[in-house]
Amino acid sequence: MNVTLLGSVDADTLSKVAIPLYSESVPCGFPSPASGYEDTRLDLNELCIPRPSSTYMVRCDGDSMNGIGIYAGDILVVDRSIKPKHGDTVVAAVDGAFTVKTLALKPRVRLLPQNRQYAPIEFKDGSELQLFGVVTHLVRTMQR
Repeated sequence: MNVTLLGSVDADTLSKVAIPLYSESVPCGFPSPASGYEDTRLDLNELCIPRPSSTYMVRCDGDSMNGIGIYAGDILVVDRSIKPKHGDTVVAAVDGAFTVKTLALKPRVRLLPQNRQYAPIEFKDGSELQLFGVVTHLVRTMQR
C-alpha cells in the first residue's frame, strides 16, 4: 500500500471544536430502545493529535492493508514520537519507497501486508528500512 504525504500538523493553527459525545454506545447489531444523552463534548484534535509537532497525515493507495480495514483513499494519522513495537501499523520506507504495513519484530524484522495476495517484505543484507511513524488513527469519508 503506497502513501501520499498530505502534510504535517501545525500546533499553532489547530482550533478547538468540541462536538457532542453521547454517553450511550450505538449498537451495530440489534437496535436498543435505550436512548443516550449528551454526556460531554469531544475535540477531535485532542483525540487524534495529542502531539501536533510529531504528527502528520498520509493518504493511502492500494489494497495490501484491507484485512485490517485500511482502504485506498483513507487518510492515516501518523505519530513519529511513538516508538514502533511488534504488531504496530507503521509508515516505512523500504529502499526509498514508502509503504504502510504491520511491523513484525519476531522472529525477525519484516513488514507484513494484511492481504493474502501480497507477500511479507523480508530484509536482506543491503536492504534499507526506515520507520517514519506509527499509525494512530484513520479518517474515512462515508460515501452517500
